[in-house]
Amino acid sequence: MSAVADIPSPTDLSAERLQALRRQLDCPFAQIDDVFAACMAEAHAKLSDEGLEDYLSQARFLGKMGRGVEPALIFLQEWPPIAHTVGEDALIAVMTTVRLINKSPNGKAIAPFLQTLAAVARRLPTPTQLQHYMDLCLLVLERTSGSIHGIHKTYPSPSLALFFEKAPLLLGVLSLQGLSNWVNYGIRNYSHHPEQQRDFFSLTSSDSRAVLQRERHGTLLMDHTRALDLYLNALWQDGDVLVPYSTTFDVQRQPMPYFDAYGMRLPDLYDGRAGVSGIDRYRAALAHMAAHRRWSTPIFADNFSPAQRLAIECFEDARIDVLTLREYPGMRRIYSALHPRPVDGACNPATHSCLRHRLAMLSRALLDPPKRFESPQLADWVQRFHALLAQGESNTTEIAGLALSYLGKTRMQSDQLPDTWFQDTEVDYRDDNRHLWRFHELSDDEDSFDSPDQTPSKQELQTLPPRHYPEWDYTSQTMRPDWVSLYERLHPSGRSADVDALLEKHSALSKRLQRLLVLLKPQDKVRVRFQEDGSELDLDVAIRSLIDLKSGSQPDPRINMSHTTDGRSIAVTLLLDLSESLNEKARGSEQTVLQLSQEAVSLLAWAIEQLGDPLAIAGFHSNTRHDVRYMHLKGFGERWSDDVKARLAAMQAGYSTRMGAALRHAARTLSTQAADKKLLLVLTDGQPSDIDVKDERLLIEDAKVAVRELVHQGIFTYCINLDASADAYVSDIFGKQYTVIDNITRLPEQLPKLFMALTR
Repeated sequence: MSAVADIPSPTDLSAERLQALRRQLDCPFAQIDDVFAACMAEAHAKLSDEGLEDYLSQARFLGKMGRGVEPALIFLQEWPPIAHTVGEDALIAVMTTVRLINKSPNGKAIAPFLQTLAAVARRLPTPTQLQHYMDLCLLVLERTSGSIHGIHKTYPSPSLALFFEKAPLLLGVLSLQGLSNWVNYGIRNYSHHPEQQRDFFSLTSSDSRAVLQRERHGTLLMDHTRALDLYLNALWQDGDVLVPYSTTFDVQRQPMPYFDAYGMRLPDLYDGRAGVSGIDRYRAALAHMAAHRRWSTPIFADNFSPAQRLAIECFEDARIDVLTLREYPGMRRIYSALHPRPVDGACNPATHSCLRHRLAMLSRALLDPPKRFESPQLADWVQRFHALLAQGESNTTEIAGLALSYLGKTRMQSDQLPDTWFQDTEVDYRDDNRHLWRFHELSDDEDSFDSPDQTPSKQELQTLPPRHYPEWDYTSQTMRPDWVSLYERLHPSGRSADVDALLEKHSALSKRLQRLLVLLKPQDKVRVRFQEDGSELDLDVAIRSLIDLKSGSQPDPRINMSHTTDGRSIAVTLLLDLSESLNEKARGSEQTVLQLSQEAVSLLAWAIEQLGDPLAIAGFHSNTRHDVRYMHLKGFGERWSDDVKARLAAMQAGYSTRMGAALRHAARTLSTQAADKKLLLVLTDGQPSDIDVKDERLLIEDAKVAVRELVHQGIFTYCINLDASADAYVSDIFGKQYTVIDNITRLPEQLPKLFMALTR
C-alpha cells in the first residue's frame, strides 16, 4: 500500500473538527482556507496529538508575525512531511531560527527558508544534521547582514535568501562539512562586496563553482590528470588534453563523455558506483574512447534514420568493448559492473518505444559470456556478432551492416511511439559517438551559417584548452581554487638566422664562456670495481679469486666492474617574463630590454647545450586572470636547433605579469624530469601585476606562496631581476634566491655566468 493511502482524506475529518482547528489557527488570510482541509488531513496522519497542537500554535505565530500569508501558508503545507522525516522535536530549532531571522532585517528570507526546508530535510534526515544546517544559516545571517559600508544591522544580507534557494542543490553534491567550507569561503572573501556576494551564493560566479567542485565528495578529474595521462600513454600509446565538464548544474540532461580536436571531455567528478572506484570509472571511459580512436572509422550519416544510427552506435560500442577486453581482459570486471542490466519485459510496448531497451539488452548480452537463459532471438544475434569478430577485428562499416540487419528484423510498430523507455539503458562509461559520423551536408541550424568551416584552424589547434590554477588571497588567507585560466601554446617562429647573428655578435664572449664550460662539463667515465654484476670482467680481481679458489680459500664473488659518468644531473627551466615593459629602452643603451633578453637567452641556451643539461624555455604574460598565456620556446626533448632559434627570434612582449600561475605551470613539466637537481630560473623586469588586480601586494603574495609550493616539489627557484628597485619586493617572493642586475646592458654576459655559478 502506498504512503498516500495512509493519509486520510479531508472528508474523514468532521466539519466541526475542521472548523475548530481553523478557529484555533486564528489566521485571517483567505488563501489558507483553500488548503486547510488537505493540510489537516496530512497532519492528522503524520503528527501526534501534541505535535498537532504545536503545529497549529507555530502556524498561528507565523500568520501574526507581520510577514504576510506566505510564511504561514508554506509552513502549513511543508511541516508535516518534514516532521515525519526528522521528528517533531525539530520544530523548536526550526522556529528558533525563524524568530532570529525575523528579528533581523532579513524577514523576506523566511519564506525561502521554509520553502526549501523539506528538500533539505530529505538530505539531512536526523535532528543533529538539520541543527548543523540551521547553525550554518545563522552564520550566514550574522556575517553578511549589516556589513555594507561598516553600518551595523542596517542592511539585509544580500545572500541569505539566495543561500536558502540553492541549499537543496548544494546538499545534493556536498557533505555538511563541504557546505560549511563553501559558505565560509564566500563569507571570508565577499562579506564586504554585496554584488560579488550575491554572485557567489547564487552559484553564478566562477569562483563559487570552483570552490563547490573542490568540496564535492568523489574523485576529481583535475586531481588525477597526471595519472590518467600516464594510463593513456602506457596502455593505449595515446594521449590528449583531458578537459572536465560540470555535471552539477545540468540537472535535466547529463552530458556524456566525448572527444574532439580539442581534447577528451570527461565529467569533472566521478563517485564510486557498483563497487567501481571513481578513478576506475575514469579509466573505463578513457579506455573506451581510446579504443574508438584506434578501431573506429567515421561513416556518413546522411542516409540513416535516428533509429538506424542508434542501432549502429550500439553495435559499434559493443565491438569496441569486445576488442578492448581481448587486449586487456582485466577491464571485464569494471565494464560488467558499470553496464546496466535491463530486465526482459520491463518495457511495455503498448505504452513505450522499447528500441533502446532491446538494444541495451543486446549490448549486455554481447558483453557477457553466453547464457542459456537468453531468448532464442537474442542468442542468434549474439552468435552472429561474435562470428563476425571471430574473423578478426572487423570494422565500422561491417558492423553497421549487421546493425541495420538487426533493426530490420526486430523492428516493432511501437518503436515509433513518442514515449521512449530510458530506464537501465544508459552505459555511462561510453562516449556520445559524435566522432562516428560524417556529413555530406552541414546542418541547417543557424549556427552553421555563421561558421561553415567546422574544422578548427591550425592556429586554434596550437592553443590547448586552458589549465586552471589556484591563487592565494592573502587578505582572506584562502587559496582560490581554479582561479586563473592559463593557455599554453607553441611560440610563433621567426628567422633562425637572426639568432645566429646575435651569437656572432658575442663571439668573443662565447670563447670566454667556452673555457668556463670545459670545467663544468661531465668528466669521463669512472670505473666502479668489486661488483657481482657488471658490464665487464675485472681481470685483477678475477685472477685473485681464482688463486683463492685453487688454494682452498673462499673466493671473492665480486669479479665484475661497471662504469658510471662522473657528471651533472641537472634539469633547467628558464621562465621569461614577456610583459609590455620589456619593450622599453634599456638604461644606457639603444636596445630594448626585450632585445637584450633575446641575446642573453640565446647565449644561455647555447651554453647549456654545450653542457648537455636538459633545458626548457618558456615565456608568459597575462591579460587578467582569465587569460594567462604560457608560450613554449624550447622543450626538454628538443636540441638547440633552427626551430628553437626561430622561436627565440620571434619573441614579443605585451600585457601584464601574473607570475604565480606561470610558476605553477612551469613546475608541471620540470617536476617530471629525472634529474637530481631541478632549477627554475625566472627572468623578469618588474613585480607581479595585472590589470584586474588593484592591490599590488596580492600577486606578490601569491607568487611567494607559489615559490614555497615549488620548494615542496623539490624545485629550486632563482630570480634574475632587471628592475633597479626590485629589492622592495623580490626578497618577499624568492627570499635570498635572487640577483638584481642594475646594468641591463651586461645581461648577455651575466646570465650565462650566473647559471654556471648556480650549477657548479
